[in-house]
Amino acid sequence: MSTTRVSTNETVLLAEGLSKSFGDLRALDDVSLDLKAGQVRGFIGANGAGKTTTMRIVMGVLASDGGSISFHRRPITPDDRRRVGYMPEERGLYPKMKIADQVAFFGELAGMGRSDAKAATAELLEQLDLSHRAKDSVQDLSLGNQQRVQLAVCLVADPEVLILDEPFSGLDPIAVDVMSKALLDRAARGVTVLFSSHQLDLVERLCDSVTIISGGRVIADGTVPDLKAREEAPLRVRVEDAPDLTGELQGVAREVSNDGKDYLLKGADDRAVLSLVQQSGHLTHFAYDQPSIADIFREAIKPVAPEPARPAGEHDETGR
Repeated sequence: MSTTRVSTNETVLLAEGLSKSFGDLRALDDVSLDLKAGQVRGFIGANGAGKTTTMRIVMGVLASDGGSISFHRRPITPDDRRRVGYMPEERGLYPKMKIADQVAFFGELAGMGRSDAKAATAELLEQLDLSHRAKDSVQDLSLGNQQRVQLAVCLVADPEVLILDEPFSGLDPIAVDVMSKALLDRAARGVTVLFSSHQLDLVERLCDSVTIISGGRVIADGTVPDLKAREEAPLRVRVEDAPDLTGELQGVAREVSNDGKDYLLKGADDRAVLSLVQQSGHLTHFAYDQPSIADIFREAIKPVAPEPARPAGEHDETGR
């Protein structure tokens, strides 16, 4: 899927230092998002990490306990939020209303004239492969088609920003492709897109940048290439007709493991490894593994082991 994107460094929507507590639960702790024109940003984290709470605060559905939200570098207003298309995880459609009437209705609610709303609706239903269901009620649609209608509702007023909470949940591959193309087309026209998803392969395929949140805090943030560059890529080596080389490889690499088929090496002297395996058997694979977004996510949320307790009376370098 290759749609040319016109992205810039212009910040459209900026959330800074958001905090939110529900009783004793600290749901958000100093969360910031910098959403730029024409960029697609993935917002990923485990269930309960704070993604939905952040989106609801950005949209004004929830009030934050601290922090700020700006739109084009000024405090966001209710009129600004009308320029943001929001797709909550819980769908908000009228089940007995016809699809075309419903999408046009939401366009009019956003301030469009009736004829413009109808024209935009027809275009969107064509793009989302729903034209043949235009006169059907939402309740007669599959979940996937209902989500397409929900996306059409988000897009009908031609928003400047899209904020989508799990838009691909439960969709079949064809529906995923249709909705993905619609989002990439908007990004190519300069629309800012933020979406959350547990489908990390999809996040990697669609997104320019990714924010990872865990326990209410942002633990990784950046462009996809930058995030991948932070992870040490292991050297994957496959050699046939050779004895177990683990012991010898440990002499030329910091860390050696075997996934049942290949040796995976970190901190390797690749020239020494190459020389060793070529002398030991038939080399069939020798390349550095590029970490995936899923790999980066797992590494980012991995708990840090606590430091071992010092014996009584032992001090650190400061003497404290």
